[in-house]
Amino acid sequence: MSGKVEDKVREGVGRVQEAYGRATDNYDDRAEGAARKYANQASYAVRDAADTVRDQVSSNPLGGLAIAAAAGIVLGYLLGRR
Repeated sequence: MSGKVEDKVREGVGRVQEAYGRATDNYDDRAEGAARKYANQASYAVRDAADTVRDQVSSNPLGGLAIAAAAGIVLGYLLGRR
């Protein structure tokens, strides 16, 4: 859970840095702030998706196993076609 909080804080820092770059007309600060903001938004989304998958698999382990097996078969088929 603390990883999500860190991502939100870093996203806020990116927003502030981007706003500072816009206010001072400094392209470097604006670009770095936007990059930091979007990278942390993506990190938050990945952590959230991983938590959701973990919760779903813990509540229904056989369904999770079936999905993992199907994904493995499809991946093996796609890689074996070379």
